Amino acid sequence: MTGRALSRALPVSPAVILLLLFLAGPIGYCAYIAFTDLQLTGQAESSFVGFDNFRKAFGDEAFLNAVWLTLVFTVVSSLIGQNTIGLALASLMQRASKPVRTLTGAIVITAWVLPEVVAAFLLYAFFRREGTLNAVLDFLHLPSQNWMYTLPILAVSFANVWRGTAFSMLVYSAALNEIPKEITEAAEVDGAGGWRRMWHITLPMIRRSIGTNLMLNTLQTLSVFGLIWVMTRGGPGNRSQTLPLFMYEQAFQKSMIGYGTAVALLLLVVGSLFSLVYMRLLRTEV
Repeated sequence: MTGRALSRALPVSPAVILLLLFLAGPIGYCAYIAFTDLQLTGQAESSFVGFDNFRKAFGDEAFLNAVWLTLVFTVVSSLIGQNTIGLALASLMQRASKPVRTLTGAIVITAWVLPEVVAAFLLYAFFRREGTLNAVLDFLHLPSQNWMYTLPILAVSFANVWRGTAFSMLVYSAALNEIPKEITEAAEVDGAGGWRRMWHITLPMIRRSIGTNLMLNTLQTLSVFGLIWVMTRGGPGNRSQTLPLFMYEQAFQKSMIGYGTAVALLLLVVGSLFSLVYMRLLRTEV
Protein backbone atom coordinates (compact mmCIF):
# COMPACT_ATOMS: atom_id res chain seq x y z
CA MET A 1 0.00 0.00 0.00
CA THR A 2 1.44 3.37 -1.03
CA GLY A 3 1.82 6.26 1.38
CA ARG A 4 -1.02 8.15 -0.31
CA ALA A 5 -3.40 5.19 -0.08
CA LEU A 6 -2.41 4.66 3.55
CA SER A 7 -3.12 8.29 4.40
CA ARG A 8 -6.59 7.91 2.88
CA ALA A 9 -7.29 4.67 4.73
CA LEU A 10 -6.18 5.81 8.19
CA PRO A 11 -9.09 8.23 8.88
CA VAL A 12 -11.72 5.54 8.17
CA SER A 13 -9.89 2.65 9.83
CA PRO A 14 -11.49 3.20 13.29
CA ALA A 15 -14.95 3.06 11.74
CA VAL A 16 -14.05 -0.09 9.79
CA ILE A 17 -12.72 -1.75 12.95
CA LEU A 18 -15.87 -0.88 14.89
CA LEU A 19 -18.08 -2.21 12.09
CA LEU A 20 -16.13 -5.48 11.98
CA LEU A 21 -16.24 -5.80 15.76
CA PHE A 22 -19.84 -4.86 16.50
CA LEU A 23 -21.65 -5.64 13.22
CA ALA A 24 -19.82 -8.24 11.14
CA GLY A 25 -18.67 -10.14 14.23
CA PRO A 26 -22.12 -10.79 15.75
CA ILE A 27 -23.59 -11.55 12.32
CA GLY A 28 -20.84 -14.11 11.67
CA TYR A 29 -21.37 -15.71 15.08
CA CYS A 30 -25.13 -15.87 14.51
CA ALA A 31 -24.53 -17.46 11.12
CA TYR A 32 -22.48 -20.16 12.85
CA ILE A 33 -25.12 -20.77 15.55
CA ALA A 34 -27.81 -21.11 12.87
CA PHE A 35 -26.09 -24.33 11.71
CA THR A 36 -26.04 -25.89 15.19
CA ASP A 37 -28.61 -27.36 17.59
CA LEU A 38 -27.68 -24.97 20.42
CA GLN A 39 -30.29 -24.77 23.19
CA LEU A 40 -30.65 -22.58 26.25
CA THR A 41 -31.34 -25.42 28.67
CA GLY A 42 -30.99 -29.19 28.92
CA GLN A 43 -27.93 -29.47 26.73
CA ALA A 44 -24.29 -30.00 27.70
CA GLU A 45 -22.86 -29.00 24.32
CA SER A 46 -24.09 -28.15 20.84
CA SER A 47 -23.33 -29.96 17.62
CA PHE A 48 -23.22 -28.97 13.95
CA VAL A 49 -26.44 -29.94 12.14
CA GLY A 50 -25.89 -28.34 8.73
CA PHE A 51 -29.03 -27.09 7.04
CA ASP A 52 -31.43 -28.97 9.34
CA ASN A 53 -32.70 -25.76 10.98
CA PHE A 54 -33.47 -24.20 7.62
CA ARG A 55 -35.21 -27.33 6.35
CA LYS A 56 -37.22 -27.39 9.55
CA ALA A 57 -38.21 -23.75 9.05
CA PHE A 58 -39.50 -24.19 5.50
CA GLY A 59 -41.45 -27.26 6.58
CA ASP A 60 -42.97 -25.47 9.59
CA GLU A 61 -46.45 -24.06 8.97
CA ALA A 62 -45.98 -21.60 11.83
CA PHE A 63 -42.86 -20.22 10.16
CA LEU A 64 -44.57 -19.87 6.79
CA ASN A 65 -47.49 -18.14 8.50
CA ALA A 66 -45.02 -15.73 10.15
CA VAL A 67 -43.41 -15.00 6.77
CA TRP A 68 -46.81 -14.20 5.25
CA LEU A 69 -47.84 -11.98 8.16
CA THR A 70 -44.48 -10.18 8.04
CA LEU A 71 -45.02 -9.38 4.36
CA VAL A 72 -48.58 -8.18 5.05
CA PHE A 73 -47.39 -6.06 7.98
CA THR A 74 -44.54 -4.56 5.93
CA VAL A 75 -46.59 -3.82 2.82
CA VAL A 76 -49.60 -2.39 4.68
CA SER A 77 -47.80 -0.35 7.32
CA SER A 78 -44.62 0.68 5.50
CA LEU A 79 -44.89 0.54 1.71
CA ILE A 80 -48.49 1.76 1.63
CA GLY A 81 -49.29 3.39 4.97
CA GLN A 82 -46.25 5.34 6.13
CA ASN A 83 -45.01 6.11 2.63
CA THR A 84 -48.31 7.32 1.19
CA ILE A 85 -49.55 9.21 4.23
CA GLY A 86 -46.13 10.78 4.77
CA LEU A 87 -46.07 12.07 1.18
CA ALA A 88 -49.66 13.33 1.46
CA LEU A 89 -48.93 15.18 4.71
CA ALA A 90 -45.75 16.71 3.29
CA SER A 91 -47.62 17.90 0.17
CA LEU A 92 -50.52 19.35 2.14
CA MET A 93 -48.26 21.09 4.65
CA GLN A 94 -46.50 22.90 1.82
CA ARG A 95 -49.75 24.69 1.03
CA ALA A 96 -50.95 25.14 4.61
CA SER A 97 -50.48 28.21 6.80
CA LYS A 98 -47.64 28.32 9.30
CA PRO A 99 -49.84 27.65 12.39
CA VAL A 100 -51.38 24.61 10.68
CA ARG A 101 -47.94 23.30 9.67
CA THR A 102 -46.61 23.78 13.19
CA LEU A 103 -49.58 22.05 14.85
CA THR A 104 -49.68 19.15 12.37
CA GLY A 105 -45.94 18.60 12.55
CA ALA A 106 -45.99 18.64 16.36
CA ILE A 107 -48.80 16.05 16.53
CA VAL A 108 -47.22 13.69 13.98
CA ILE A 109 -43.71 13.96 15.41
CA THR A 110 -44.98 13.42 18.97
CA ALA A 111 -46.31 10.01 17.91
CA TRP A 112 -42.88 9.23 16.44
CA VAL A 113 -40.80 10.19 19.48
CA LEU A 114 -42.98 8.34 21.98
CA PRO A 115 -41.30 5.21 23.38
CA GLU A 116 -42.44 2.11 21.53
CA VAL A 117 -44.01 0.57 24.63
CA VAL A 118 -45.98 3.75 25.39
CA ALA A 119 -47.23 3.96 21.79
CA ALA A 120 -48.24 0.28 21.92
CA PHE A 121 -50.30 0.77 25.09
CA LEU A 122 -52.01 3.82 23.59
CA LEU A 123 -52.98 1.91 20.46
CA TYR A 124 -54.04 -1.09 22.52
CA ALA A 125 -56.39 1.20 24.45
CA PHE A 126 -57.66 2.55 21.13
CA PHE A 127 -58.42 -0.85 19.55
CA ARG A 128 -59.51 -3.00 22.51
CA ARG A 129 -63.17 -4.01 22.85
CA GLU A 130 -63.89 -1.28 25.39
CA GLY A 131 -61.52 1.14 23.68
CA THR A 132 -61.79 4.53 22.02
CA LEU A 133 -62.52 3.30 18.51
CA ASN A 134 -65.54 1.24 19.55
CA ALA A 135 -66.77 4.10 21.75
CA VAL A 136 -66.73 6.41 18.73
CA LEU A 137 -68.47 3.81 16.56
CA ASP A 138 -71.15 3.28 19.22
CA PHE A 139 -71.69 7.04 19.44
CA LEU A 140 -72.20 7.16 15.66
CA HIS A 141 -74.53 4.11 15.87
CA LEU A 142 -72.14 2.07 13.71
CA PRO A 143 -71.32 -1.62 14.35
CA SER A 144 -68.30 -2.22 16.56
CA GLN A 145 -66.15 -5.31 17.02
CA ASN A 146 -63.20 -6.70 18.92
CA TRP A 147 -60.49 -5.40 16.58
CA MET A 148 -57.68 -7.12 18.47
CA TYR A 149 -59.38 -10.48 17.84
CA THR A 150 -60.95 -10.10 14.40
CA LEU A 151 -58.23 -8.05 12.62
CA PRO A 152 -55.09 -8.23 14.78
CA ILE A 153 -52.53 -7.88 11.96
CA LEU A 154 -54.32 -4.81 10.59
CA ALA A 155 -54.55 -3.32 14.08
CA VAL A 156 -50.81 -3.58 14.64
CA SER A 157 -50.19 -2.36 11.07
CA PHE A 158 -52.24 0.77 11.77
CA ALA A 159 -50.33 1.23 15.03
CA ASN A 160 -47.04 1.13 13.13
CA VAL A 161 -48.39 3.65 10.60
CA TRP A 162 -49.48 5.98 13.40
CA ARG A 163 -46.09 5.78 15.07
CA GLY A 164 -43.78 5.90 12.06
CA THR A 165 -45.38 8.25 9.50
CA ALA A 166 -43.47 11.26 10.86
CA PHE A 167 -40.19 9.99 9.41
CA SER A 168 -41.66 9.75 5.90
CA MET A 169 -43.25 13.19 6.29
CA LEU A 170 -39.90 14.76 7.21
CA VAL A 171 -38.06 13.03 4.35
CA TYR A 172 -40.64 14.12 1.78
CA SER A 173 -40.91 17.66 3.20
CA ALA A 174 -37.18 18.10 2.66
CA ALA A 175 -37.40 16.60 -0.84
CA LEU A 176 -40.35 18.75 -1.90
CA ASN A 177 -38.61 21.90 -0.72
CA GLU A 178 -35.76 21.12 -3.13
CA ILE A 179 -38.02 21.19 -6.20
CA PRO A 180 -37.59 24.55 -7.98
CA LYS A 181 -40.80 26.57 -7.75
CA GLU A 182 -40.34 27.75 -11.33
CA ILE A 183 -41.00 24.25 -12.64
CA THR A 184 -44.28 23.76 -10.77
CA GLU A 185 -45.41 27.28 -11.55
CA ALA A 186 -44.71 26.78 -15.26
CA ALA A 187 -46.70 23.53 -15.24
CA GLU A 188 -49.56 25.27 -13.46
CA VAL A 189 -49.57 28.06 -16.05
CA ASP A 190 -49.68 25.41 -18.80
CA GLY A 191 -52.88 24.07 -17.25
CA ALA A 192 -51.57 20.99 -15.46
CA GLY A 193 -53.79 20.06 -12.52
CA GLY A 194 -52.60 18.97 -9.10
CA TRP A 195 -52.62 15.23 -9.87
CA ARG A 196 -50.78 15.70 -13.19
CA ARG A 197 -48.13 17.88 -11.53
CA MET A 198 -47.72 15.26 -8.81
CA TRP A 199 -47.41 12.36 -11.28
CA HIS A 200 -45.29 13.98 -14.01
CA ILE A 201 -43.17 16.46 -12.04
CA THR A 202 -43.10 15.87 -8.29
CA LEU A 203 -42.75 12.08 -8.13
CA PRO A 204 -40.00 11.83 -10.82
CA MET A 205 -37.99 14.61 -9.16
CA ILE A 206 -38.11 13.04 -5.69
CA ARG A 207 -37.63 9.46 -6.87
CA ARG A 208 -34.34 9.09 -5.00
CA SER A 209 -35.95 10.30 -1.78
CA ILE A 210 -38.78 7.81 -2.30
CA GLY A 211 -36.28 4.97 -2.70
CA THR A 212 -34.32 6.01 0.40
CA ASN A 213 -37.47 6.38 2.48
CA LEU A 214 -38.85 3.02 1.35
CA MET A 215 -35.59 1.25 2.14
CA LEU A 216 -35.24 2.71 5.64
CA ASN A 217 -38.94 2.22 6.47
CA THR A 218 -38.95 -1.36 5.21
CA LEU A 219 -35.88 -2.36 7.22
CA GLN A 220 -37.30 -0.74 10.35
CA THR A 221 -40.70 -2.38 9.89
CA LEU A 222 -39.22 -5.84 9.33
CA SER A 223 -37.62 -5.65 12.79
CA VAL A 224 -40.63 -4.31 14.74
CA PHE A 225 -41.02 -6.39 17.89
CA GLY A 226 -42.06 -4.37 20.95
CA LEU A 227 -45.10 -2.75 19.35
CA ILE A 228 -46.67 -6.07 18.34
CA TRP A 229 -45.58 -7.87 21.51
CA VAL A 230 -47.25 -5.32 23.80
CA MET A 231 -50.44 -5.12 21.72
CA THR A 232 -51.12 -8.77 20.86
CA ARG A 233 -48.10 -10.96 21.80
CA GLY A 234 -48.53 -12.41 18.33
CA GLY A 235 -52.07 -13.57 18.99
CA PRO A 236 -54.78 -14.48 19.12
CA GLY A 237 -53.27 -17.83 18.26
CA ASN A 238 -50.53 -16.79 15.84
CA ARG A 239 -52.61 -14.40 13.71
CA SER A 240 -50.27 -11.44 14.30
CA GLN A 241 -47.04 -13.35 14.85
CA THR A 242 -44.45 -11.82 12.54
CA LEU A 243 -40.94 -13.22 12.08
CA PRO A 244 -39.32 -11.29 14.98
CA LEU A 245 -41.97 -12.66 17.38
CA PHE A 246 -41.67 -16.17 15.94
CA MET A 247 -37.91 -15.99 16.31
CA TYR A 248 -38.24 -14.85 19.94
CA GLU A 249 -40.68 -17.66 20.71
CA GLN A 250 -38.43 -20.35 19.27
CA ALA A 251 -35.17 -19.02 20.73
CA PHE A 252 -36.16 -17.85 24.21
CA GLN A 253 -39.51 -19.41 25.09
CA LYS A 254 -38.80 -22.85 23.60
CA SER A 255 -35.03 -22.55 24.23
CA MET A 256 -34.11 -23.52 20.63
CA ILE A 257 -31.37 -20.93 20.07
CA GLY A 258 -30.05 -22.62 16.93
CA TYR A 259 -33.46 -22.74 15.24
CA GLY A 260 -34.36 -19.22 16.36
CA THR A 261 -31.06 -17.88 15.03
CA ALA A 262 -31.69 -19.60 11.69
CA VAL A 263 -35.01 -17.74 11.49
CA ALA A 264 -33.20 -14.49 12.33
CA LEU A 265 -30.72 -15.20 9.53
CA LEU A 266 -33.58 -15.72 7.09
CA LEU A 267 -35.07 -12.41 8.22
CA LEU A 268 -31.71 -10.78 7.52
CA VAL A 269 -31.78 -12.27 4.02
CA VAL A 270 -35.28 -10.86 3.42
CA GLY A 271 -34.11 -7.41 4.52
CA SER A 272 -31.06 -7.69 2.26
CA LEU A 273 -33.24 -8.54 -0.74
CA PHE A 274 -35.42 -5.48 -0.12
CA SER A 275 -32.26 -3.37 0.22
CA LEU A 276 -30.88 -4.61 -3.10
CA VAL A 277 -34.10 -3.64 -4.87
CA TYR A 278 -34.07 -0.16 -3.35
CA MET A 279 -30.35 0.32 -3.99
CA ARG A 280 -30.96 -0.47 -7.64
CA LEU A 281 -33.74 2.11 -7.65
CA LEU A 282 -31.40 4.68 -6.08
CA ARG A 283 -28.76 4.07 -8.77
CA THR A 284 -31.29 4.88 -11.49
CA GLU A 285 -30.74 8.35 -12.86
CA VAL A 286 -33.65 10.78 -12.66
